[in-house]
Amino acid sequence: METPSLSQSLERGLRILSEFAANGPVLGIADLSRAVSLNRSTTHRYVATLTSLGFLQQDPDTRKYSLGPRVVDLGFAAISSMEITGVAAGHLQALSDETGCAASMAVLDGADIVYVERRRSRRATGVAVDLNLHVGSRLPAYCTSMGKVLLAYRDPVALRPLLDRMDLARRGPRTITVREQLVAALAKVRQAGLAVNDEELAPGLRSIAAPIRDRSGHVVAAINVAVHLTTWTTSVESVVSRLGGPLRRTAADISHQLGYRSNM
Repeated sequence: METPSLSQSLERGLRILSEFAANGPVLGIADLSRAVSLNRSTTHRYVATLTSLGFLQQDPDTRKYSLGPRVVDLGFAAISSMEITGVAAGHLQALSDETGCAASMAVLDGADIVYVERRRSRRATGVAVDLNLHVGSRLPAYCTSMGKVLLAYRDPVALRPLLDRMDLARRGPRTITVREQLVAALAKVRQAGLAVNDEELAPGLRSIAAPIRDRSGHVVAAINVAVHLTTWTTSVESVVSRLGGPLRRTAADISHQLGYRSNM
């Protein structure tokens, strides 16, 4: 059987994209040139093409590059065939049944989160939180617990253009509408390993979220549980105290099944 001819240009372009997964989220022309064994002029030509197509984006201050929104689009298109949702489904159902709360998983898509899995409790006493959310639903990342987790673990260079695109409009009585306050909140999320949404998305809605890591340790998704003040009138601290343990345990179980080891 005749071996099909391959496109050298396409191969080089894909090798450049692959370097961001292998060697870090932010790379310069010199880094990429060494990694793919091309001279700087040739590397710059490929990078400029990938940038113009949206597969890479350049930070205007550092002049370095990170993966662009078109790569995110491709990743989301493949999400249904990835192992993450299959791995998470049973764990989320168990979490929902244990807590009586809706349990969800989302990934970051630009400045939004996209729901990729959602489970409701099979318990008759389950806490009803219904914002008409389902797999495929999109919400602004800045005012959701899962969004804050996913933003908190973004590389600072990649986070800056995302924040630039956000209109921090008030969605609930406690929405964070000042960029500096959001950045400070994200730093606390990263330190705590947990994000809280206290009526930032909608009146009466509270949720807590935790990160999901893949085998390389990168945060690839977030999971949360949500409650409503009409059925759960205790303080935010009480919600975290009661639900934080099961949530963290579920996130750790999913991450472990995806290959993550905390002692790596």
